[in-house]
Amino acid sequence: MSASLSVAELLEQAGAALKLELLCGEGGLSRSICVYDLNRPGLALAGALEHFRPERIQIIGKGEHAYCQTAPEKEILPALKQMLAHPDLPCLILTHGLMPPPALTRVCREFHVALLRTSLDTATFVGELTTFLEEILSPTNTVHGVLVNIYGLGVLIQGDSGIGKSECALELLKRGHILVADDVIFIRQKRGGVLLGMSPLSKDKDSHLPKLSSTHYIEVRGLGIIDVRMLFGIGAILDRSPVELVVQLELWNPDRAYDRLGIDEQTVQILGAKLPRVTIPVSPGRNLAVLIEVAALNCRLRSQGYVGARILNEDLIRKMRAQREKL
Repeated sequence: MSASLSVAELLEQAGAALKLELLCGEGGLSRSICVYDLNRPGLALAGALEHFRPERIQIIGKGEHAYCQTAPEKEILPALKQMLAHPDLPCLILTHGLMPPPALTRVCREFHVALLRTSLDTATFVGELTTFLEEILSPTNTVHGVLVNIYGLGVLIQGDSGIGKSECALELLKRGHILVADDVIFIRQKRGGVLLGMSPLSKDKDSHLPKLSSTHYIEVRGLGIIDVRMLFGIGAILDRSPVELVVQLELWNPDRAYDRLGIDEQTVQILGAKLPRVTIPVSPGRNLAVLIEVAALNCRLRSQGYVGARILNEDLIRKMRAQREKL
């Protein structure tokens, strides 16, 4: 799901950290911010509006400010009015503590667009604001499972309730791997389609909800709630990890033909991103923790272009072809 943030909420939640103040345009505080990308409207101020991005927060730095100060007002006003007439435009922000040009203030009031100012320099402010907006506005989802970091690879273990996901996680912890979250996994999509998984409690660090001393618990039938940090140490837990592999556990079905070669890669989509998936049938006597470890290592090899099953298959075909040519 995608989120949005009003300009008023931006001021409330990040105003102090970003040193923001409202100069004018109080009527625009209810406007929504829906994307975390920002825009420097230098060309738009000069009248080149063909590729103007009105859905983004507009940043007025020293360059844009100098142009507004020196260019004739009759040249600037038409472009400003076209820019601010867009109903999707969230707000304008002046950096470096600059004083707003009179034309800019007048048009912001006319179109009820909030004009803000920060004392931070442009580069610092853009970096800080982008980071804040990414945390709030990136697409998110929640899934059921256990997220474990195995050899530096984020592995999401899924399956029906009672299949043994938490028991697998415990065995992996004993083997030196790291727990990120159990039961409910909150996933956020970062730039480049990277998926970041965490506990829903970890992502609420800045909320008004009561804070727990630890979010790293596992519920195991017959044992109850286990505090992983206290049992295995601080090195056995992570607040968040990229999600790079999905392992699906399912009860062994003798009528199903399971993949025994591994040449073709299975995938699953989460928030539009394709992730490799491995289906492991569960039956008595199978060491699932070891199988998941090997699946993680094999996934890492595949990401580097090495597919053992394919190389073996090609080698066999070569040898069979050579043998046939001898006959």
